Amino acid sequence: MYFAHHDLGAHSGGEIVEITLSGSAANVRLMDSSNFSSYRNGRNYRCIGGLAKQSPVRLQIPSSGHWHVAVDMQGLRGTVRSSARVLPEPLPAIKEIP
Repeated sequence: MYFAHHDLGAHSGGEIVEITLSGSAANVRLMDSSNFSSYRNGRNYRCIGGLAKQSPVRLQIPSSGHWHVAVDMQGLRGTVRSSARVLPEPLPAIKEIP
């Protein structure tokens, strides 16, 4: 099975991943390294995500670790292009001194 792979590297839990799709609807899956290895080898795996019909898709990283995004057309027709990025964390609120 063909899939687009985006290696996000190490990130903290709570960070937001934004996946941008161009083309058809696609399956978007966010996985840690262990589950990505199982996915790639056709074994059972766990992921966050599912069928994405609109773009962009924003998923929250559940825990710290090394993360991957896979975008595929399994069970779907058409083609899709994808990109993934981790959104920067917002700046802390300004505390003004009177």
